[in-house]
Parts: sequence; structure tokens; C-alpha cells
Amino acid sequence: MGQLLLFIVVALVVAAIVFGVTVMIGGGDNALTPVEPDGAAVPLPSDRPLGEEDVSRTRFDTAWRGYRMSQVDQALQRAAYDIGYKGELIGVLEAEVAALREGRTADADVLRKAREAAIAPAEVVPAQPDLQIEVNREPDVVSADAPAPRAEPAEPR
Repeated sequence: MGQLLLFIVVALVVAAIVFGVTVMIGGGDNALTPVEPDGAAVPLPSDRPLGEEDVSRTRFDTAWRGYRMSQVDQALQRAAYDIGYKGELIGVLEAEVAALREGRTADADVLRKAREAAIAPAEVVPAQPDLQIEVNREPDVVSADAPAPRAEPAEPR
């Protein structure tokens, strides 16, 4: 029994030496690629409108049964907001073009000003010496069918 145990130990030592020499000569296994660690999420940008490359570049952290739900929900909400915003902007542009084609330049000017105000970046208004609050300007969108608002003269005081 002692000889069998000695034979097994010697065989294992020889196998380990042969394996080590083979790995050193062969250079290791290049078939496996490194895996990105968890936490390498790439979210959608929040400082500008989305583009096609932003959506294709987005990555989520993996969880037990798929992706992290909070990250996916946030990305879907951001994409839905951007799609809605662009849909409204297209509607305003179509109304502006329709007003120009029908010769209603006053309506087209109101729509153009509303569109430009919506596209303009948010203003930063200082509320206190050390505190700044971001104010988003949301213009009133005027329908192409509605008459243009008329400015009433101010009454003298």
C-alpha cells in the first residue's frame, strides 16, 4: 500500500512539472479575454440631446438575473423624454412652415421665437450671493391654427 501511495505522489509531481514546463513554453492560454468588471456602466448623456451613437454606446451593470433595473429605467425615461421633446419640436416646425406657406408671417414669427426660446440653454439666475438656481424657460407654444397674439399698448401712468 505504501508503494502505491508513493507511486501516485511521484506521478502527480511529474505531471505538475510537465504541465508547468508546457505552460512556460506555450505562453499560457490566449483564448480567454478579460471581462469588464461590474460597475462599468455607461449612462446616457444628460447635458445634450441624444444621438444614435449615445444609445449604442450605453452599457448597464449586470445583476443576478440580467441588467440593473434602475439603470435601464433611467435610460428609458431619458430616451422617452428626448423623443417627446423632439416630437414637439417637429410639430412646432411643421406649424411654422404651414404658417409661412399660408402667408401668416406674424404667426410664423411667434412660432419661431417660441422654438428658439425652447432650444436656448437654461439661464442661471443668482438668487443669493453664494447660491445659483437654474431657471428653465418654457415658452408658450402657439398652434398654427390660432390667431397671432396682439400686443396691446401700455397705458401711461
